Amino acid sequence: MDILRFITAGSVDDGKSTLIGRLLFDTKSILDDQMEAIQKASKQKGEDEIDLALLTDGLRAEREQGITIDVAYKYFNTARRKFINADAPGHIQYTRNMITGASNSQLAVILVDARNGVIEQTRRHTFLAYLLGLKHVVVAINKMDLLNYDEAAFQKIVEDYKAFAKPLEIQDMTFIPVSALNGDNVVEASQNMPWYQGKTLLKHLEEVEVQADENLDESRFQVQYVIRPQSEEYHDYRGYAGKVLSGIYKSGDEVQVLPSGIATKIKEVEVAQQKVAEVFAPMSVVLHLEDDIDVSRGDLIVKTEDAPATTQEFKATLCWLDEKALKPRGKYMLVQNSQVVPAVVKSQLNKINIQTLEEVETDEMLKMNDIGTVEIKLASPLALDTFAHNNKSGRFILIDAQSNNTVGAGMVKEVL
Repeated sequence: MDILRFITAGSVDDGKSTLIGRLLFDTKSILDDQMEAIQKASKQKGEDEIDLALLTDGLRAEREQGITIDVAYKYFNTARRKFINADAPGHIQYTRNMITGASNSQLAVILVDARNGVIEQTRRHTFLAYLLGLKHVVVAINKMDLLNYDEAAFQKIVEDYKAFAKPLEIQDMTFIPVSALNGDNVVEASQNMPWYQGKTLLKHLEEVEVQADENLDESRFQVQYVIRPQSEEYHDYRGYAGKVLSGIYKSGDEVQVLPSGIATKIKEVEVAQQKVAEVFAPMSVVLHLEDDIDVSRGDLIVKTEDAPATTQEFKATLCWLDEKALKPRGKYMLVQNSQVVPAVVKSQLNKINIQTLEEVETDEMLKMNDIGTVEIKLASPLALDTFAHNNKSGRFILIDAQSNNTVGAGMVKEVL
């Protein structure tokens, strides 16, 4: 049974937590002790019905304020598929948490309050989902019950959203009218909207095809750990453990180790201490090379015929996550999977207007939740793909070297 990782995002009070609570409740994925706790908490709030939002709002501050602050992960399954959901905060100051949840997701469910339509946070979350490489977006137009399940209101939001998202060219967009509170079109088809003939949210999540999204063309494997037991049993054992970011590897493949550029061949591939014929993304594996060469954590092992560029300068789209603004000529640590390199943000080229998606030149440095294009210079060479070419090896984060805070999430735009 495969796993679908998806994120729910939207503005404050759009009903994200209630929607996930409804999915858990209607798929009978709530344990008895959880149900008792939620029933008790709902009564304490003076509510006659169970407040499904309490199933995901786990922090005390979240329950007291009725908002989501941190990313809440929930796990459930049906007969067809397992699910891992990241419920992202709606407040603009917690947008950085949405990036955390979306970075490991395959699909985004973006909620829109039917009364408010497409607003700034809708645009922001959609753009971030696009930047992070999510190929599947479900727009759940919620609270249709408050508009008497009006079809015209639903269609107006669909048109507005499509007009906004057209430049992004998202491969797969689906629109579903729902009422998370009443359960319309969440797990069961709604009797209140006979004009909607599409799938329920759960059925769509069960059936959406995501396996084909894996890049099996460009082979990228970044070393996380060099295994050298140096024991009597494994005296000459030398393996390179990590996750196949993209592509396929098998014994006999001619490869390069980057950034050094040393060429060798794969001697054998191993999974769970067993030799296998081949491995592919996103498997966690151990590679063995024919030659005893210098390979360290963070090095990239790639097939010779499709090796990426090695550079010290590149342009990137950067989402700024820190309360302190981007520093001119600021020094940071760039983390790309398991590789860490000192970096300087040479210059900021523009900001992106979240309303129009246009690039705007400005002297004002990026502030928290701003998105813009920057030039970055590295202290040492790094093998990079553009994010559009390979979203696994074309993304990174920036860490403030002094505070150790994660201050930015970036996507490589152009290798210089």
